[in-house]
Amino acid sequence: MIIDTHCHLDNEQYYDDIDNVIKHALENKVKGFLIPGADFKDLPQAIKLAEKYDEIFFAVGIHPYDIEKYDEKVMQEYINHPKCIAVGECGLDYFRLPEDKEEKEAVVKKQKEVFEAQIEFAKKVNKPLIVHIREASNDSREILINSNAKEVGGVLHCFNASEHLLPLWEHNFYFGIGGVLTFKNAKKLVEILPKIPKEKLIIETDAPYLTPHPYRGTRNEPYYTNLVADKISELLNMSREEVENLTTNNAKTLFKQFSKII
Repeated sequence: MIIDTHCHLDNEQYYDDIDNVIKHALENKVKGFLIPGADFKDLPQAIKLAEKYDEIFFAVGIHPYDIEKYDEKVMQEYINHPKCIAVGECGLDYFRLPEDKEEKEAVVKKQKEVFEAQIEFAKKVNKPLIVHIREASNDSREILINSNAKEVGGVLHCFNASEHLLPLWEHNFYFGIGGVLTFKNAKKLVEILPKIPKEKLIIETDAPYLTPHPYRGTRNEPYYTNLVADKISELLNMSREEVENLTTNNAKTLFKQFSKII
């Protein structure tokens, strides 16, 4: 069995057929789902799904692109829901920074402040972090270590194959591996995968984004975790059953509530 540790099932792309998407996944080895929090407006749909399906949990957090919306009062409102099991996705994303130097510095400063605030919130409520990092590996690593985020640990969502982030496994962080691993241009991730301690590997899709090969360009869904598991099996010379057992047990160790249903 497989746990999809990062799938945006509350996204509007699923509004018309979400039950079929979940059914298809459940019938094909995917037995657990975690909906990350990226924007507060999507939380009602995430909660609706989590309350309908035993296999679905959700997180609360603010994506670095939506930092202006961060409000700890809203976080507190949702964190005590019995199906809310993590904080995030939160982190740093320097991919679309303003060109103006002062504006750029202001955005980076704000991203760091909101990231640090969510780390402190996670420590306060004792929930693991879902961390988004894009073109910000050094700053992200520094903040996670200096903030003592290892108290709660978490996952580096859509691990970007940065050597700078590898040491975070010693700080209670796992590495989310998704469809990017199957891309033809994913040479760096393919090379670095064996360097990640196996006990720190978990599987995700980031659905509806980052659909694995050979379906790249179409809507992603949790069912495609099977393609990720196949690729991990090939690259690490493990059987599919070994990959499933390994990543499922790792996910249950990090997100303990999955152990109640699987």
